[in-house]
Amino acid sequence: MMKIILAISLLGLLFTNTAHAERADRKKPIYLEADRATVEDVNRKEGSRISTFIGNAILTQGTLRITADKMIMKEDVQGFRHATAIGDLVTFRQKRDGLDEYVEGWSERAEYDSKTDKIELFRQARLKRGTDEVQGDYISYDMNSEFFQVKSSKERGVDSGPDKRVRITIQPKNKSE
Repeated sequence: MMKIILAISLLGLLFTNTAHAERADRKKPIYLEADRATVEDVNRKEGSRISTFIGNAILTQGTLRITADKMIMKEDVQGFRHATAIGDLVTFRQKRDGLDEYVEGWSERAEYDSKTDKIELFRQARLKRGTDEVQGDYISYDMNSEFFQVKSSKERGVDSGPDKRVRITIQPKNKSE
């Protein structure tokens, strides 16, 4: 167990450098599209608005793109949004700030929080940056610091599921990098 924690910590250090997710994305409008949508605005429960997008749902904000079969978007009174994306395969992609490189992720469910700039991937989760990749049952990824945490289904207490272990692939880097 200690070796897994050490490996994940070291991998986090390898992924950490001065580049972050595209900072301009946060100031850009969010575009949503789907085959159909329902927007609840009349009776704003607890000050939040809930919108449901079904059928090839796509959220785009600058270089951030999330696709799913179904997406539920909650907006609080301060304007922050929390999206829950569900699908046979949910995808996300975002350009890294100042680099011609993207961070990409895949899972069965994803939750994006615009207030904290975090995305969580659940069930058969996979995160890729460049040629390096991590896999597990759960991945939490902070888009600002590029810090991530990976958990296996065993660690999360989920008995069913193929991801009983965390897998990490670190490709060799050129010395000039």
